[in-house]
Amino acid sequence: MLPPTSFFTWLLFRTPGVGKSTLCQQLVERTNFQWLEVGKLAKENNCYEEFDEVYRCPVLHEDKILDLMEDQMTDGGIIVDYHGCDFFPERWFDIVFVLRTNNTALFDRLSKRGYSGKKLEDNIQCEIFGTILEEAIDSYPKDSVFELSSNSADEMDQNVEQIVQWIEQWKQNKM
Repeated sequence: MLPPTSFFTWLLFRTPGVGKSTLCQQLVERTNFQWLEVGKLAKENNCYEEFDEVYRCPVLHEDKILDLMEDQMTDGGIIVDYHGCDFFPERWFDIVFVLRTNNTALFDRLSKRGYSGKKLEDNIQCEIFGTILEEAIDSYPKDSVFELSSNSADEMDQNVEQIVQWIEQWKQNKM
């Protein structure tokens, strides 16, 4: 049962490579929610502190991105997508979904994306140890955090259906 609030917004986050973009795209088509990709928003608005040479990626300036997102988060109907969550205000989200993938599939997906060395190892270890799920449970009410398996296209379809059903139930509870 989803918590009754005046609007519905959720956070979807994961280790890279678990199928988040596919899920978000399908959910946007089914729900007409706005998809807010934090990484894309940060890039478009230069919300970075520095470049991490070890991981070969920019480091997010969390305060800048939060300031940029604040106005967008007041109306609801938003899917926020990022690979971490501990810096987002709890008040922004009604529900948090964490996608999980088995390590063999994740290794293959990340390798195809060009991940290697420490970046590949750390992402795989993050998935093995459930670091992202633990971060979500530590950052948000436990009853608002849901783990979804994302190993196959069938599971992705099931996740979309389940989330759409949750939204419909939430709408019914609001009436």
